[in-house]
Amino acid sequence: MSKHNKSDYPVTPAVRFLRAHKIAFEPCLYPYVEHGGTAVAAAHLAVDEHAVVKTIVLEDDKKKGLICIMHGDKQISTRNLARELDAKHIEPATPEQANKWTGYLVGGTSPFGIKTRLPIYVEETIYALPTIYINGGKRGFLVAMKPQDLAVLQPISVHVATE
Repeated sequence: MSKHNKSDYPVTPAVRFLRAHKIAFEPCLYPYVEHGGTAVAAAHLAVDEHAVVKTIVLEDDKKKGLICIMHGDKQISTRNLARELDAKHIEPATPEQANKWTGYLVGGTSPFGIKTRLPIYVEETIYALPTIYINGGKRGFLVAMKPQDLAVLQPISVHVATE
């Protein structure tokens, strides 16, 4: 039996999207800590931070949005990402802009069920993990799933991780 009653998790746009696409996931709740990031979630769920993946909303020099899914214990080299995408530069979107595009709050951003269709890039090594823990559309709420199921987002694989 898991620690949480299965019906005891938020039904977010991400959850509705996963259900609609018949993607199996396991809800994982943890006490959200402001700026605690993936380390807090990993510690609480007793999983490797490398498997807790973050959904980062970025924008290019033309103010076009994109999402990069990255290991929790790595950073995105925006320089390498810009090079791969042939953009002059890429930087994180402001929390307001990220919210406008996704409908989610920073700290609760999921790549599933977002308001605006944005191109999605996935650090290729994520696919080597047996399970990933990715935001379920609310702060303090992750969903455990197979990385192969990210295919529903039609993401593009990239190599842009940095320490």
